[in-house]
Amino acid sequence: MEVQETRVQTDRVLTIPNILSMARLVGVPVFLWLILWPEFGGPNRDLWALAVLALSGVSDYLDGKLARRWNQISSLGRILDPAADRLYILSTLVGLTWRDILPLWLTVLLLARELLLLVMVWLLDRHGYAPPQVNFLGKAATFNLMYAFPLLLLSDGSGWLSSLAAIFGWAFAGWGTTLYWWAGILYVVQVRRILKADAAAD
Repeated sequence: MEVQETRVQTDRVLTIPNILSMARLVGVPVFLWLILWPEFGGPNRDLWALAVLALSGVSDYLDGKLARRWNQISSLGRILDPAADRLYILSTLVGLTWRDILPLWLTVLLLARELLLLVMVWLLDRHGYAPPQVNFLGKAATFNLMYAFPLLLLSDGSGWLSSLAAIFGWAFAGWGTTLYWWAGILYVVQVRRILKADAAAD
């Protein structure tokens, strides 16, 4: 009976953590529109974009914490949570690079890591394996980047606040990028072990 309850919990879709993740996904195009509006002749809405990004960070923390506390870790949540993280990172990269706040080389470096992981997920899927769970290092990298991006957006101005935001923003960006690639390399190692064990079993 206990095993059956765990399975039901795992297969549930409409849980509070999943709803939070879905709300984060809805916020992605809103954030991108707000950050790019000045580039198309609209008013500057950076503060609203920062608010959306901040809410995303809060919900990212809450959905994982609530899922564990309420035993609502689901298969859908394992997909939605990292998908929302990656889409926010992608949309922020596009927006900040378009506005010349981020250099192109950093954007390419982060996107190359995403491409590497997509290849790994494809390889796992070909062999019938689901993607491994997001590890702590990957979440730490995402948190660093999610702190870096709003600070770098805030640095696009003048005055002491913008200068301070630039210092801390680039510090978080450096740590986040390093951890992002470190987590990616560990992911590749993990996938290689899975596929090697699978080949040995055959």
